[in-house]
Amino acid sequence: MAEAWSYLPGYLSAHVLLSMSALLLGLAISLPLAVLAARSRWLGGVLLGFAGIVQTIPSLALLALFYPLLLALSHFTSETFGFGFRALGFLPALLALTLYSMLPVLRNTVTALATMDAGVKMAARGVGMTPWQSLTLVELPLAAPVIMAGIRTAAVWVIGTATLATPVGQTSLGNYIFTGLQIENWVFVTFGVVAAAGLAFAVDRLLALAESGLALRSRPRIVAAAIGLALVVGASVYPAVASGGGGKIVIGAKNFDEQYILGALISDKLASAGIASTERDDLGSSVIFRALAAGDVDVYVDYSGTIWTGAMKRTDMPGRQAVLDGIASWAGKTHGIKYLGPLGFENAYALAMRRDKAEALHIKTLADLAAHAREMKIGGDFEIFSRPEWRAVVQAYGMKFAARRQYQPNLMFRALVSGDVDVITAFSTDGRIAQYGLTVLRDPKGALPPYDAILLVSPAHANDTALLDALKPLVGAIDLTTMQQANLMVDRPDDKRSPQQAARWLEGRLRR
Repeated sequence: MAEAWSYLPGYLSAHVLLSMSALLLGLAISLPLAVLAARSRWLGGVLLGFAGIVQTIPSLALLALFYPLLLALSHFTSETFGFGFRALGFLPALLALTLYSMLPVLRNTVTALATMDAGVKMAARGVGMTPWQSLTLVELPLAAPVIMAGIRTAAVWVIGTATLATPVGQTSLGNYIFTGLQIENWVFVTFGVVAAAGLAFAVDRLLALAESGLALRSRPRIVAAAIGLALVVGASVYPAVASGGGGKIVIGAKNFDEQYILGALISDKLASAGIASTERDDLGSSVIFRALAAGDVDVYVDYSGTIWTGAMKRTDMPGRQAVLDGIASWAGKTHGIKYLGPLGFENAYALAMRRDKAEALHIKTLADLAAHAREMKIGGDFEIFSRPEWRAVVQAYGMKFAARRQYQPNLMFRALVSGDVDVITAFSTDGRIAQYGLTVLRDPKGALPPYDAILLVSPAHANDTALLDALKPLVGAIDLTTMQQANLMVDRPDDKRSPQQAARWLEGRLRR
């Protein structure tokens, strides 16, 4: 619980700043459009239809889609006008949440203005008001309670949806939830849910007070609501403003335990060298590499097979050292990325089965598995079945399973042990392979590439001597068994450790 509390100021500050920025931007766009739409049935239909379509797009997908779009735009502005911008983190989350905030505000404002008693408008004109005066002095004040109801709905939606901004690199209360689900830390998950719900409730109550103040023409209620909102926002955002944050090295991490541990290990190494850093966790494989190349992430650990087949689009397998040399040359020449070297262990994709079932069916290799695949269910993480490595396995062995299911990595093993699936796409450094006594199937055709863990640094810091000197002791310093033990410390249900604790344990066992 103490660890969860320690993250609250940073997570809450970022969450409130993002939510309030998106809500204010959404209001600035929605209210003028709604006024125009209320006077044009055709325009109103188009705007409400567009906003409704946006709401049908899964929020996580909309957040993710903005990143490549902004990245392409940043590249265009850099090439054309000589300036770019960060496409990861705050900006894609802000734009996606702004779109989500618009529908309730548009709908309520258009409805309130379009259905207003015609006699009210005629009376305003009768006393000599211009259309603008009628709108600002009569129609909008009368419609204000209904508009505020839409703003309340938008605020709750935005605050809730902002928890999904974590995978696009934006810190939020969702960091508790995503990390907690991955490492099965239910205190973190509960903490994130309660904090987000509490924030949404507090903002909704204050907006409800403003709504009642507008309905009753009560200035004290309106003032009290404004002061309350200012206090909530100010108290939440102050820690982020006070701590600054500029100039910190950004450490990237993907969405599984080993990446959290290695991210924490890098953070500790930089802290020992007097280098301030911050972490961006739960990034996808394609997102994190592009973020490194664009300078949105400064350092992270990737895997050679992922870069070789995913980023480089290579299908040949020239051997482990040739793959590493090829990545080093390509990353530097193509993106200016600094390749520091392998950490010393390989975290390979591998297919694993329960030992009793593998022995009963005499399955030892992927070729043996292919003969039984049509009667089996396979489980994988969220990426594997769309990755080129999987296509290579299917092509090499002609595999076709009865069903495919996708899980968070920590849930795959439970699905296998419980019999929900017959085989899973595991990772060779996962300590649960030994814990559950699983059989890892050999790959006689070499369809899967090597997956050496490699340390990469962004172009902006490729010549940063202090940073490189702090990171170089990690190269070649971690063997497979040690990494498996560190991962198991986070994975096992009894005596569970945090990634930070596992990183400190790992640091004490680095090969010198």
